[in-house]
Amino acid sequence: MMSKVRLQSQLTLFDVTNLVVGAIIGADIYVASQFGARYLGPFSLIVWVIAGAMAIVIALCFAQCASLLPKVGGPYAYAKEAWGPFWGFIVGWSLWLAEWVSLAVFPVAFVQYLTVFLPNLGPIVQIIIKGLFVLFLIASNIFGVRSAGRTNDVLTIVKLAPLILFAAIGLLFVIVNPATAASNFSPLLPNGLGSFGLALVLIFWAYAGFEISTIPAEEIKDAKKTIPRAIVLGIAIVTVFYLVTNVLLFAVRPSAQLMGDSAPMVAATGVALSWNHPLLLVGVAIVGIGALVSVAGSDESGMIGTSRLGYALAADGLFPSVFAKIHPKFKTPYLGIIIQAVTALIAAVYGRLDILIATSVFLLGVAYAATALSVFWLRKKCPATQSRWEATSVIPILGIIFSVILIVLCGIVQILTGIVMLAVGIPIYIKYSPKKELTDLKNALISREAILEKAYRQEDSFLAHALRHVKRAYRRITGKKQTWQANDKD
Repeated sequence: MMSKVRLQSQLTLFDVTNLVVGAIIGADIYVASQFGARYLGPFSLIVWVIAGAMAIVIALCFAQCASLLPKVGGPYAYAKEAWGPFWGFIVGWSLWLAEWVSLAVFPVAFVQYLTVFLPNLGPIVQIIIKGLFVLFLIASNIFGVRSAGRTNDVLTIVKLAPLILFAAIGLLFVIVNPATAASNFSPLLPNGLGSFGLALVLIFWAYAGFEISTIPAEEIKDAKKTIPRAIVLGIAIVTVFYLVTNVLLFAVRPSAQLMGDSAPMVAATGVALSWNHPLLLVGVAIVGIGALVSVAGSDESGMIGTSRLGYALAADGLFPSVFAKIHPKFKTPYLGIIIQAVTALIAAVYGRLDILIATSVFLLGVAYAATALSVFWLRKKCPATQSRWEATSVIPILGIIFSVILIVLCGIVQILTGIVMLAVGIPIYIKYSPKKELTDLKNALISREAILEKAYRQEDSFLAHALRHVKRAYRRITGKKQTWQANDKD
């Protein structure tokens, strides 16, 4: 008899920490830094810390769920186990929508950084560039997972180099010009705290992606200890990285000027290297092109994940079957990839960067809140030996609170848009959920047998008391006491 194949637990703390860091850092820092500078100025550094702390707590909720229920599917699997298929679908649907909206963010960000080099791009040309950007994603994903994976590997390596270069340039500027760097932090809060909530939402988006660390525990050495440690360590590293980048950003370029920059790192690089024109051109080119590559790389990896999530939902019967249609040659869900890319392009053409990000965070917040809440149900349904941090209720309670805060701060337009998008999932579930479930539900409610059974049960309940009196009266009249004693259980 063939023995069961077991996954080797070979991922160490170092490996899982790398997963967390690699999953979070991407184009987000290029995008979110401009919003921090625009809305709060140097005070946004505090918000980067707060957002990082919130991300750690929510990620620890994912870790608790993964420990209790080590299944593929993340929030979808947790909610399904806790509350049933429908709520599992709604949570999975919110996660799919959040990823889909994120796909629309990057064509907008790509064109925004491209205008640094080509400032006179008209609206039609911008739409064409967004279309070409999406075509690149479609082609690299349809040609196969290996092709897309290799493309993403190259883009991942390339996208980190400009950030390291910017850090080196900014640090050199601070060393040479300490007084100027210090003065650039004044005023600390130029526009007050009126936009604090919006800035927190947009900055938190830069931390999204930590869910990758909660892969099935079988692949991680001593998963119950390794996963929470890797999450805290990984997000702490990312937070420090984000802080260093933004501190140098404000140190190099005055806050008042950063507020109007659509590509703040490119502008700051230009200021730091203004003393040498050839270096200025080279530095701006490297950071700017690096941003473009990073944006492309983030959307590339996002497309891979989102298309596979759509495929999984379709394979489970919860999505239109077109999303599970496999290309005969390349063996990829090509129709799902095309549908997601084209619809994301439409959103990119008509959507604004901050609105798209806030909508994505709202939908992520729903999935995060459901995951934190499901911890309590999973503890009852999947009992297991738990460590002290797994047994505490503080983490999931804080996870729920933080998720609700993110949802509320997204703004009324984004909240209403998100609710409508979630509501669209209800008819999709009704139409595409497994037919057996719906048939059983229908039979239980309206079938003839069910109605007769219900009527019988009602008779048994409502007439039982009366029948007892009839039997007693009959005994008194006929004297057949012995005959009825066997049946009368009063």
